[in-house]
Amino acid sequence: MALIPSVYARRAGRIGILAPAAALAALTSLVSAPAAQASPPSPISAAAARSYLATVTPVAEGSLSGYSRTLFPHWSTVSGSCDTRETVLKRDGSGVSVNSSCAAVSGSWYSEYDGATWTAASDVDIDHVVPLAEAWRSGAASWTTAKRQQFANDLTRPQLIAVTDNVNQSKGDQDPGTWLPPRTAYRCTYARMWVDVKQYWGLSMNSGEKTALVDVLNGC
Repeated sequence: MALIPSVYARRAGRIGILAPAAALAALTSLVSAPAAQASPPSPISAAAARSYLATVTPVAEGSLSGYSRTLFPHWSTVSGSCDTRETVLKRDGSGVSVNSSCAAVSGSWYSEYDGATWTAASDVDIDHVVPLAEAWRSGAASWTTAKRQQFANDLTRPQLIAVTDNVNQSKGDQDPGTWLPPRTAYRCTYARMWVDVKQYWGLSMNSGEKTALVDVLNGC
């Protein structure tokens, strides 16, 4: 069998090992899979997500007027010197070691969004699956700051995930109507996560967002 060359992501002098579905499948018998690691809480099933979407009446997004990330205080202290970001880095990584301040000093992180693996925590962002600005436009503008803080640090729902930093930055505050993970194999899970979070927090959806979610989930 001919070997398929490894694929790399290079940016700002950093290299991440990519694992496209085709290359990964071809190399399954030759290369061990990434080390097992934890992940965000399991989202609702595709069937449950589809059922919920059937009840959703799309509404136009609200304004970003008055929005500021400071209105969603993060990252909150979880335990000792560990805050939410550090907790997610430990949860989503493999072989993660931290120093006395709870900062990750070694380990590896597999980014579900693009299939890249990173060995420096500085290359990894903690993504809010439903972005803070998106939440603001979808109902969080009327919440108390305390509730917005709970949302921004939600470890119980599948709202936080460690991913490649520039992929997270390219997502920005977009909803699934305009952005989905470039790694198509993760889109079903991402759509389930999105619906789960929006359902739990009672956030609205616009027409394009709902249509995109239905399209993804119908293929799951």
